[in-house]
Order: sequence, then structure tokens, then C-alpha cells
Amino acid sequence: MESKEKAGIIWAASAYLIWGVLPIYWKSLGHVPSGEVLAQRIFWASITTGVVVLLLGQGKLLAADLKALWKNKRAFWSLLGASVIISGNWFLFIWAVNNGHIVQTSLGYYINPLLSILLGIVFLKERLSSPEKAAVVLALIGVLIITVSHGTFPWLALGLAGTFAVYGFAKKTIHLDALRGLTIETAFIAPAAAVYLIWAETTDRLIFFAAGPGTVLFLVLSGAVTAIPLVLFARGAQSIPLYLLGFLQYVAPTMMLFLGVVVYGEAFGTIELIAFSFIWAGLVLVTLSKFRMMKKMRLAQEK
Repeated sequence: MESKEKAGIIWAASAYLIWGVLPIYWKSLGHVPSGEVLAQRIFWASITTGVVVLLLGQGKLLAADLKALWKNKRAFWSLLGASVIISGNWFLFIWAVNNGHIVQTSLGYYINPLLSILLGIVFLKERLSSPEKAAVVLALIGVLIITVSHGTFPWLALGLAGTFAVYGFAKKTIHLDALRGLTIETAFIAPAAAVYLIWAETTDRLIFFAAGPGTVLFLVLSGAVTAIPLVLFARGAQSIPLYLLGFLQYVAPTMMLFLGVVVYGEAFGTIELIAFSFIWAGLVLVTLSKFRMMKKMRLAQEK
């Protein structure tokens, strides 16, 4: 394995490890309304990424990105839509963590790759391989088991998976540097976040100015917490094959599941184990399929 690929694995794994422990961070802000946590996260992420871009001397590149986006209206509106969608994903995640649904967030991020496959079928007319077809069926069975046994549809897990899959799909055709792309995304939504924070302050709902220094620090740092793993992920994704990246993406939901069950004592009985097992089996099928495909491609290149 080349040193570049090893470094890429470290970058990407670091990103997923950070995402995996993020529930602990948001749990520490459980006393702050989820709406304010989201608004603060967007606001400070916009400021943090903007300052970092300027410190790195990429101000002109950012201006060029904005100019190019404005000329390409389709890309502009796609990125704006992606900004709204990822904000919704962040809100669902924060709300889920602080209302005792970490296991559902784990389920959502396990399902996410399979929903991405379905989006490819619907919008890109992609054809499924036999393992992918089996994986989708197994995931559907897992979701049905949870729905029937609990009597409620796992809307939270599917909402997280769906918004993240659509976000990834929307950004697929937009080629932007990760840091500058996040700067533009958060800049799109920052005005709405600022309006919300002003409204919360004028109606005595804002926690920020009445909170202790620990809470204030965590809210301010939420911008960095948002940006750092994304930049690490982008650096890693550039240096390793997609099949390795696909394998590593299961690190975060596995850690979330552990935190939810072992650390925070959320329910995970026999029914949940059976449902998750169907989804895990589907993910194993897809992963093994990708490994075999990449192996064939490498052998073909060597010949």
C-alpha cells in the first residue's frame, strides 16, 4: 500500500471517528433547544470556515468559486438546495441525540448507502447488480421488522438517511473544494440562522447570553466541530479507492450504536438485533461486491 493511500485512510478514518463520537458533543448541549443549537452551529460554521479560508489565502479562490456558481445557475441552485437539506439533516441529528434516539441515528446512517443506490436507479437510471438488489431487499425487511414490531414507522432514521443521501446526490455534480464549498453552503443558510437567533433573543428564548462559559464555548466551537471532519474526509477521499471509503463509512454508525446502547442505555432488544442484522447483511453484500469489482479492475489494468 502506497504512503499516499495510507495517509488517505488515516484522514478518512479520523473523520468517521469524529462523526462517531459527535453524539457526546451534542448531548453536552442537551439543555439548549435543538433549534438554537442548529442556528448556532450554522452561524459559527459560517464564520469559522470563512476565517480559515482567508487565513489560508484562498479568498480569491472563494470569490472565483462564487462567480463560477453564479454563471452556472443549475449548480448554484443545487448547492443552495443542498445547503437547506443538510441543515435539515443536522437538525434531525441534534434533536435525535438529545431526545434519546441515538440508536435510530445509527440505523439511519447504516441505511444511507442503500438509499443512495436507490437514488441512482431513479434519477441516473443506474442498474443494480444482484448483490445490490439483495442488499436493498434485506434493508427493506429490516425496516419492516422495526415498523411492525414497534407499531411506528422509523421516520427519524429514514429522515436522516434520506436527507444525507439527497445531499450527497445534489453535490455529486458540483465540484468544489471541501472547505470553500462548506463556506458557501453555510453562508447561504447563515442569514436565516442569524434571523432565528435575533428572534430568539427578542422573545427571551435565547440561551446563549444567559448560559455559562462552558455552554457558550461549546456553541462557538460547534462551527469547528462541523468543519474539521468534513475537511479530513475530503482529504482522505482524494487519496483512497471508493471501496475503501465505502468500508470506512460504517465506522461512525457503529460507534453511534455503541454509544446509544452501552453509554446512554437506549433500548436494543432481540427485535432490534434481528432488524439490524438484515441491514448489516445487506451492507456486507454490497461491500464484498465492491471489493470483488475493484479486484477485477486491478487485474485487468495489470494485464
